[in-house]
This record gives sequence, C-alpha cells and structure tokens, in this order.
Amino acid sequence: MANLVAGVGDPADSGAFIASTYHLADSRARRRRLVFMPTEQEYGWEGRLAQRVMRWPGGVVMETTVTEIAPSIYRLSTFVDEANFMFNQFLVDAEEPLLFQTGPRSMFPLISAAVERLVPLARMRWITFGHVEADECGSMNSWLAAAPHSQVAHGAMGCVVSVNDLADRPPRSLQDGEVMDLGGKRVRRIETPHVPHGWDAGLFFEETTETLLCGDLFTALGASPALTEKEITGPALEAEDVFRATCLTPATGPTIRMLADLRPRTLGLMHGPAFAGDCVQALQDLATAYDDRLWAEGARLHGPVSPVAPPAHS
Repeated sequence: MANLVAGVGDPADSGAFIASTYHLADSRARRRRLVFMPTEQEYGWEGRLAQRVMRWPGGVVMETTVTEIAPSIYRLSTFVDEANFMFNQFLVDAEEPLLFQTGPRSMFPLISAAVERLVPLARMRWITFGHVEADECGSMNSWLAAAPHSQVAHGAMGCVVSVNDLADRPPRSLQDGEVMDLGGKRVRRIETPHVPHGWDAGLFFEETTETLLCGDLFTALGASPALTEKEITGPALEAEDVFRATCLTPATGPTIRMLADLRPRTLGLMHGPAFAGDCVQALQDLATAYDDRLWAEGARLHGPVSPVAPPAHS
C-alpha cells in the first residue's frame, strides 16, 4: 500500500483528493486546501501501533496512528495541527469487520491506508457512525466503493431521514438496542436522539469487551495520548465552552446516565483519547455537568423569573 503525501494540484484532476480542514469555532483555526496524491514510498509497521504519514505543503506532517484500545478494537487517530483538533475512527476486527465513523471524505486515503494494514478493505463488512455529519460519515460512499461487500448500518430514524438517500447502496436499518453479531464481537446500537446533537444520534456498545464507542461525547481540543486514565470531563467542558455543540434538554443528563448503566470498561472518543479509567464515574460527571448547565441556561433565558431550584445530585 502506497503512502499518501500532500501536494498542490489541479482540483479537476480525477486522481486527486481535495481536503479542507474544519473551520472551527475557535478563532485561531484557519481553512486550508490540500490535494492528496499517492506515492510509492513505504513506512514501517510495528506490531499494534502504526503511523501513516501525510506531508502538507510547507513540511507540516499529518499522520494517522493506529492503537489497539481493547482486544481487536483499534483506534485510528488523525490530529490536524492547524485546527488543534483530533479525528478518530474505530475498527472492530471480527469475522465481519466493522468501522465506526468514516472520517471526512478528504481523509479517506489516509484512513483507509491505515485500516488496510489491519484488514484488507475488500473484507470490510459494516460501515457505521453515530449521526449524519461530515466527520462521522463524509467518506461513507468511498468506503462502499472500496469494499464491495460492505453495507452501511445506521439507526432507523437516520436511515429514513438521510441515509437511504445519501448512501450508494441501501443501508441496514437498526432498531434501538439491536445487536449485530459480527462473529467474535457483538455491537449494540443505542439510540441517543439529540445527545450530544442530531435527531438521528446514537452510539455502539461492543459487548464482549464492554467498550462504548462514544462519538462526540467528551469532545476535547488539542492532541492527546491514544489511551488514558486521566480525567476527561474537564477537557470536554472546556471544549463545550468553545463549540456549544451539545443540545441541552431535560433528556441530556438521563441519556448519559443510561450509558453509565452499561458499566463500560473503555470509552472510545471521536475527538480525544480512549479512556480506560472509571468510565461510569466519567459518564455520571458529564451528565451532572449538563444538568447544571441546563438549569443555568434556563435561569438566564427566563431573566427575572425565578427558576426551579437546581437538581440535587447524589
């Protein structure tokens, strides 16, 4: 598999892949156009950790690291330095391999090269994501084209609203709580509408390793280690102050507490490190923080009207 190196080229070139980094709420972030072109140069692979390296104009390096965060569950992580933001995907290696989150269309060459070091793309069976958003499913059809036996699997509401039309092949529609038996791994779809955002929002829980693939929950800014036991709620709330991306509703806290009831052993974050500390406490702390923010926001919007007292936390 060739490495992928960035260069400047003609957007009309059918062999080029054009990428733009996200224009984030952080005013320091800047947009940039890149064209990714394959080269023949190879980089080494060592055990369970690999780096697929892409060089940007001016010598900036963007790389995808691959780390096993639980048995046969791999985190693929690309840090975009200019945006100070991390994009992660998760590969569940089983008889029917599953990818959770595709990454943006522009990152497909880089991410797919990393996946192929673990699983031949032709073997990929399931393409999944939490909700419809560019970084969650932007390269969905690129994966379908590269893996001829693959199929998108998404929540029933999201299929009706978006994916039936967007996907190049008909998706598998999943009900809340439905389990996909991958052969050696079992992933359960859990609907979390509007948590953290999106009508079709949902997550996956891998039952044999008790790994919760969290999507945008606990989103944080900056680079991070692949796996940590350090506290993750504080960085998530700092990022929330920047993005204000979470829907604050009466259902937000209870939905996150429902996830805590699963008692996961590992959390796979889309924008941050995988977490192997006290996952139950982290989820409960996040739920409490959003309850408090909902109460504070209600008080602010009501102005002089006295709000109901904030909830008592156990």
